[in-house]
Amino acid sequence: MANHEHGKMDTSAQEVVFDGFIKWSIRIGVASICVLIFLAIFNS
Repeated sequence: MANHEHGKMDTSAQEVVFDGFIKWSIRIGVASICVLIFLAIFNS
């Protein structure tokens, strides 16, 4: 069985994926808000 030491795991791959997830979440949120504002302005 592998011996695990707390705090020694390499998390660089998880950090890159999480950063990408946050960037896309923000982009989708901003795009959704822009669409809602467009619909409100032009009463579609």
